[in-house]
Amino acid sequence: MGEIDDAIERADREGFTRQPPKTLQARINFLIKHLRTTKAVAAEIGVSQRSVERYRRGERKHPPRAIAERIDAAVRARWQPQVRRRRRKQAATATGITVETRARFGYTAPVGTTDDGRFRRLTVHLPPAYAQRLFDARDTGAGDQEMRGIIAEGFKDVYFQDGGARAQGLSDVTLDDIDYLDLDY
Repeated sequence: MGEIDDAIERADREGFTRQPPKTLQARINFLIKHLRTTKAVAAEIGVSQRSVERYRRGERKHPPRAIAERIDAAVRARWQPQVRRRRRKQAATATGITVETRARFGYTAPVGTTDDGRFRRLTVHLPPAYAQRLFDARDTGAGDQEMRGIIAEGFKDVYFQDGGARAQGLSDVTLDDIDYLDLDY
């Protein structure tokens, strides 16, 4: 997963209205409810079916760290899908998305102006159209570079050109060397 994918996942988790199950037994039962069989859960988290049955009955309470992390990731991926869909739909149609980042921004500018990239810390609210494009790109399996391009284009329109009020000659904004990137919607 890339930086943008991770940021979208974090934003999804921040939108939970309730916390996912805490205990191992409750998490396993939740996964069995969604995947239907212990065999499917075992395949999902990479353990034997017998191990899943032990976790379910409470015979084993402390799986190795790697397995515990896979269980946690599987639960969080299936937790509150309606809440996630509703928040994404709202961001893509009405509210937009806020991007906070510290990264190197470069751009192509007219002759006589500087186009050297430099680090900037920006928090910019992008319109719903960019949120929709970002979600669509992620859903179709787009790479991190393509999603960076969508965010960079949004920064160009909203931040650098201020919706067309300035820097008309600016083109091809790039987003490189990301220190951190956080999304909120």
